Amino acid sequence: MAAGAALSALVLACPTRWFISSLPAELPARLAFAARADAVTMLWLLAAIANVARKRFFSPADIDGSGFAAPSSRLSVDVAIVQNTLEQAVLASILYLALETLPPASGITIVPQLLALFCIGRLAFWFGYRFGAAWRAVGFALTFYPTVYGYVLLAINLWGA
Repeated sequence: MAAGAALSALVLACPTRWFISSLPAELPARLAFAARADAVTMLWLLAAIANVARKRFFSPADIDGSGFAAPSSRLSVDVAIVQNTLEQAVLASILYLALETLPPASGITIVPQLLALFCIGRLAFWFGYRFGAAWRAVGFALTFYPTVYGYVLLAINLWGA
């Protein structure tokens, strides 16, 4: 978790221009940018769901669905990845839209960094899950901590703390 948190802090400290050449200034364009960022987070969820569907289709023990029996050991990790990805994607997607509604003068232009960390984090989580908690934790931290940071910045800007 510490490694993921440290990498998150490093990436969030980088200038936005390292991730995207320019950000739109007008609200409609900023919201369109956030919607595209949201779509990228949902692509991770789509991939995770498709992976479970693919494995379920070729598994007699799992083809009837989780409503009839617990997932087999072959499928249980993938189902857990879908669940965690759903949770992280919902939190991140709402955050990206909310951050882009802040006035440009707020100086918060971290959605590109947040999205990059989300993608790196989901990849690390997905591949690391099978190797145990330590490997999985890095991916979780790269997805979760930046989102928490973004919500803190959003709260500060909304309530003027």
